Amino acid sequence: MRRFVFAAGCLLAAQFVHAGGIDKLHRFLDTTKTLRADFAQIVVAKNGRKPQQSTGVMMFARPGKFRWQIEKPYSQLLVGDGEKVWIYDPELRQVTVRKVGAALGGTPAALLAGDNTLEKNFTLREGGESEGYEWVEALPKTPDSGFEKVRLGFAGNELKAMELFDNFGQTTSLLFARLERNPTLAPTLFRFTPPAGADVIGE
Repeated sequence: MRRFVFAAGCLLAAQFVHAGGIDKLHRFLDTTKTLRADFAQIVVAKNGRKPQQSTGVMMFARPGKFRWQIEKPYSQLLVGDGEKVWIYDPELRQVTVRKVGAALGGTPAALLAGDNTLEKNFTLREGGESEGYEWVEALPKTPDSGFEKVRLGFAGNELKAMELFDNFGQTTSLLFARLERNPTLAPTLFRFTPPAGADVIGE
């Protein structure tokens, strides 16, 4: 009996020390209300053509507000203000806008900037360890999310990577650096007014 109790205690201790990826994701979101990070993004098409690389900055203020700004090699901005999602392409001078309910749902943005009801929109499963990260796989429950699955990679308790697999066979890999949890972010970062003369689609 004493040996059984000792073995059970060791098992519980091991589980506590080595929390699974899903537990880390929940803990990360429970303790992170705002976030800022630099990102490096690589997009690989299904046909294997030359990968597209870009860098930028992402921010979010939960629930529902986020800012995703690509800076190089071209400029593009995506802003979620809690009610609408705005996508601005300065080169085309074009703005696309959608209501948050239709735009978020089972998308990657909902994983980080949404509320804590992850299982409402995603099926979560452990993704194992590889490339130095512990992975969580999130499968959207809504068929119109545009994505087959999203993988989130943790090093310790910090989010370090994401992989997005869309319905067209395209894979987007993201690596995060200089990640700040719970910084003070100005409310204006999550507002967007279409520039004068820009074409606005969807409003």
